[in-house]
Amino acid sequence: MQSERLYRIGDKLVSLDKAVRLVGQTLELREQGYSQQETAKRLQLDRSFVSRLEAAGEVRKGNRLAVIGFPLANADSITALCREFGLDFHLILNNNERWAMVKDQQALDFFNRVLELVARLRHFDVLIMITSEKWYQLADALLDIEIIHLKLGPSPIDEDRHFDQKRLEDTLKQVLK
Repeated sequence: MQSERLYRIGDKLVSLDKAVRLVGQTLELREQGYSQQETAKRLQLDRSFVSRLEAAGEVRKGNRLAVIGFPLANADSITALCREFGLDFHLILNNNERWAMVKDQQALDFFNRVLELVARLRHFDVLIMITSEKWYQLADALLDIEIIHLKLGPSPIDEDRHFDQKRLEDTLKQVLK
């Protein structure tokens, strides 16, 4: 068992672990939709502390953005680009990875996984899809969010396709302005 990380500051004894837990609780409440004032009150903090904490840890402002793309020959470089932009969510798969998602799963398990993905995507403002037209139409019917479709090719696509990384980068820059 690891002991608390304590610091003596003048006549105070401060726990780094307690502070980290409090920061985590603060951010979780804010992510759940609580206002800064509500969060501060629940955790017995000053509202200005909650505001400064968010500002100190801010990675990016603007739309909550997700990217889904498959089947991509250059999935690794597209994934790296998504990470570089600090995106909230990305699911980038090559053809083997795409089929591995369904292989050896019960139909109900796969269906539940798809529904969880749909529910998760509904929390985003914008979804960029690098897919065939068929998948875009399905997402458009299921999701009530803005979808930017970067067409990978006509349906069905049954092999990996290379996607122009610069095109995605330009689109991300436009959306995140």
